[in-house]
Amino acid sequence: MLISRKLISRRFLTAGEKAINTQHAKYKLTARERIELFCDPGTFRERDAGVVHNCHDFGLGRNHPPGDGLITGCGMVHGRPVYVFSQDFMVMGGSMSGTNAAKMCKLMDEAMRVGAPVVGLNDSGGARIQEGITSLAGYADVFLRNTMASGVVPQISVILGPCAGGAVYSPALTDFTFMVQNNSFMFVTGPEVVKTVTFEDVTKEELGGSAAHESKSGVCHGSFEDELTALQNLRSFYSYLPLNNKEKAPQYECQDPRDRDLTVLDTVIPPESTTAYDIKDVVIPILDEGSWYEIQPKYAKNIVCGFGRMEGRTVAVVANQPKHNAGVLDIDSSSKAARFIRFADAFNIPIVTYVDVPGFLPGTGQEWGGIIRHGAKLLYAYCEATVPKITVITRKAYGGAYDVMSSKHIRGDMNYAWPTAEVAVMGAKGACEIIHRKLGADQLQEKIDEYQEKFCTPVEAAKKGYIDAVIKPSDTRRLICEDLERLQTKQSTNPWKKHGNIPL
Repeated sequence: MLISRKLISRRFLTAGEKAINTQHAKYKLTARERIELFCDPGTFRERDAGVVHNCHDFGLGRNHPPGDGLITGCGMVHGRPVYVFSQDFMVMGGSMSGTNAAKMCKLMDEAMRVGAPVVGLNDSGGARIQEGITSLAGYADVFLRNTMASGVVPQISVILGPCAGGAVYSPALTDFTFMVQNNSFMFVTGPEVVKTVTFEDVTKEELGGSAAHESKSGVCHGSFEDELTALQNLRSFYSYLPLNNKEKAPQYECQDPRDRDLTVLDTVIPPESTTAYDIKDVVIPILDEGSWYEIQPKYAKNIVCGFGRMEGRTVAVVANQPKHNAGVLDIDSSSKAARFIRFADAFNIPIVTYVDVPGFLPGTGQEWGGIIRHGAKLLYAYCEATVPKITVITRKAYGGAYDVMSSKHIRGDMNYAWPTAEVAVMGAKGACEIIHRKLGADQLQEKIDEYQEKFCTPVEAAKKGYIDAVIKPSDTRRLICEDLERLQTKQSTNPWKKHGNIPL
């Protein structure tokens, strides 16, 4: 990774050349370089650059670096405002002090008043031990701001080094967390403590690296090869988001016609209902060309979540993925999609759902792990969402999973089905084995064929008004674009309440 020295503003350097070289040797940028690469050139304005800590214990009275190891300020990304803080690992390990926390809180308070997103570039050794309880109080002050800002302005965390102990809860409270491979770590307790308490021998990477959090814990929403790639992708990601909960996402000029030829979709679903296919072969062609940003691509792969654009407008896409576990809903996929849906609803982003779901995953692991509670999160998220909701059933929509996936019954605005759709309580074979369990094999097969023809189609659902229309797959983009245009002025409210009690 090549790093230009021109990025370093020498006026504000608080660490020497040796510290900078050490940082670069670890394939890490400095705190200021990160900001300058993320923001539009020349737009970042620093705040509180001269602030110093007020601790005099353990020799800190002789060391008062300007800014105290935290750079805060505001800038522009694609011409839109953003508030940024960047922890400087070269200054006392980027440790959190009471002064750091005050700077961070001041920034977040203004971001909420102004209505602009907050982006945190995290690279810290944790609490400043010399300050004792003051540093812990500082963390709590930041956690409160994270919570108050939730649903008011988008909050994005980028982990660019260590983030351990209580420090992890600030990124956890934000909307999205991104990491850099091999150089960023998040854990409540480190490998040494884990070994002492549980006798497990584990490395930092295994315990809290990007691979662990991207594919196992679900804490990380995406990882990148290096910091340059991360910051470039962060700029792209930022373009999909609104500034706050009172505005819509930006609409970009679009040269991609709504009636673009998509006849390829007419044959994308395999003729055999048990054959897998990639739902992204459906999702991506329908979106504006080149507009797809997937969230948590390596976690709960049986459901796909991401942002795209339709005629320049941001949409949130949720889709069952038949390529992984037949697209079944389970604990992880339910939680993943529920959080994503609630973000979209909080920030006025329409939700487009593609359904191919055989049901919820059975088994003791799921039942004992709380699939009832976790599945209810997804149901709750769809039910409470008041943004435009458009649903397309591409193939299977079985049982309770049909209800959960943005069905007409839970306030779906437009619900479509492709001719290949199967809307039923369950698959024909399973249903007939229950209804006609006393029949022989030949007679049972006849009943299965009858059930398949009568119930495993979108016709019955359309007759009852549960499906607004059975459409040609190639017409899907045009219809969704028309619906999104019409639903821009949709007004929908929920009953007054302090807050709901989502089954967490």
